[in-house]
Amino acid sequence: MAHLLREVGLDFVERAPVRLVFARDISAPPEPVFRALAEDVPGWAEWFSAVALARPLDDGARREVRLRGGTRFEETILAAKSPEVYAYRVDVTNAPGARAMVEEWRLAPAGTGTRVQWTFAVDGTAPFRFMFGLARPGLGRTFRGAVTALDRRLATARP
Repeated sequence: MAHLLREVGLDFVERAPVRLVFARDISAPPEPVFRALAEDVPGWAEWFSAVALARPLDDGARREVRLRGGTRFEETILAAKSPEVYAYRVDVTNAPGARAMVEEWRLAPAGTGTRVQWTFAVDGTAPFRFMFGLARPGLGRTFRGAVTALDRRLATARP
């Protein structure tokens, strides 16, 4: 069953009741990392193992994402500032207990590569927030695997 979430802005990343922040340095420079995040939305399924399908909607202003296991999201892009930040708000999901969600990807030069930081900001019922906190180790592994796979994908695309 789909749930309509609360409409929040990018500032929610800093004030959400639950914030999970992960970071990793990769060898790809910021510009191609940003393009993979913001412009090649269908490509997410190739490097982010949890993603079964991702597609842009409304000329890229929104996205539909389906995770392996059945969780679905309809999202609105909140920020797409190349090559520094890509962020989106979840508007609709079938995840029970969710009330508001924003994900932010921040990119910063790190030597010749990029420091990728992913912040997952959420609010929900007390059981949802508790379970989300317990999910931190698994989400961290998923993030590390995803950005490592993205780095490999981008390395094969470089001339």
